Amino acid sequence: MARPSTRRPAEREPDAPGVPARRAALKLLDAVLRRGLALEQALDSAAQGLAPNDRGLAHAIAAEALRRLPDLDALIDSATRQRLPDDAKARFALRIALVQAIALGTPGHAAISTVLPLVDGGPRKLVHGVFGTLMRGNATLPDVPMLPDPVALRWQALWGDAVVQAACEAIATPPPLDLSLKTDGVTVEGAASLAPRHARLEPGTSVPDLPGFAEGDWWVQDLAASIPARLIGAGTGTGTALDLCAAPGGKTLQLAAAGWQVTAVDVAENRLARLRENLERTGLSAQIVTADLLTWSPAAPADAVLLDAPCSATGIFRRHPDVLHRVRPSLVTEMAELQAKLLDRAAAWVKPGGTLVFATCSLEQKEGEAHLAPFLAAHPEFELVPATAEELPAGIAPREDGSVRVLPGMLADQGGLDGFFIARFRRR
Repeated sequence: MARPSTRRPAEREPDAPGVPARRAALKLLDAVLRRGLALEQALDSAAQGLAPNDRGLAHAIAAEALRRLPDLDALIDSATRQRLPDDAKARFALRIALVQAIALGTPGHAAISTVLPLVDGGPRKLVHGVFGTLMRGNATLPDVPMLPDPVALRWQALWGDAVVQAACEAIATPPPLDLSLKTDGVTVEGAASLAPRHARLEPGTSVPDLPGFAEGDWWVQDLAASIPARLIGAGTGTGTALDLCAAPGGKTLQLAAAGWQVTAVDVAENRLARLRENLERTGLSAQIVTADLLTWSPAAPADAVLLDAPCSATGIFRRHPDVLHRVRPSLVTEMAELQAKLLDRAAAWVKPGGTLVFATCSLEQKEGEAHLAPFLAAHPEFELVPATAEELPAGIAPREDGSVRVLPGMLADQGGLDGFFIARFRRR
């Protein structure tokens, strides 16, 4: 009888310099496009063991590929006789090589040589040939990227052609850096201000190097994301406020800085870590509770409740382009159902005469406007309190019913905003 072999299976040769980052980028694209994971959620696993620079490069490659995916795929399809399947490794490898060479300024030879090892045992000649054909033809990507067809059609039906075009233009431009300021007296040199206690800086500004960071004078927060807490208004020093789904904590900091005694609640302990760090850095205080809002209840009702509910997050597509590819109508429906349950629970935690603000960073009406009528019908003790122009950044107007809808294209000349829906209610 033959003796069993003691030879180990052949192991893959160590990657050449530059290849590990591209391999991680491939894993990131796969996680988003095939498994529906968020880009940030997949990063730790995909980039495990990478140096910080390579980790950052993998993220940058994947994010830029997701911003420009329809246009990259159109290029690939123009150079192949038969269309490559959407999940073919060759298509993934070409996306990574092309986005580097055309959009990120990587020399062509480096872009392709670091990608070919990703298709070992596969159609390397095809990948090399398609890339070479496109590069010799001086392939380019449009200045204004296309939205994925399902997203474009959905938003066109909801908001019209102008908003779809504005969304495309928003993808092409890195978003600015917005800061929320702790007090009226804080200023940030070289920054524009579009609202009280707000500063806007150029994209790419290094946050830790800015004056006032160590002193806790401000925190990073998109201007649109600051509107819900602005509609709560100033506290008295003794008024109580609940910040529900609080992480990463910008709204908690706003409420604390405005004079509220804040309890911040979130189910994700790891995401609350950043809030704890920012509270320590800014010298502000809040009680932090790690809990599931579907089972938790406060000891007593509050004067103000802010529910920034879990959602599809399609409104933050400028910063997180993965949402354009992984959010399906089924997820929007699932999130809307969860929001309705949380809104119903939050209503019970508002004192008579108190304020409830509901918000989502979504561009889907199911996760915004569609909640108003059912909520008011189920809770006649509440009334919708319209936002006023004075409470909002200049250029953002309340809707006819007084709720607030922030869309692509608003304040575009000043750098734009994330997409949001906000409604304020008062308990009679």
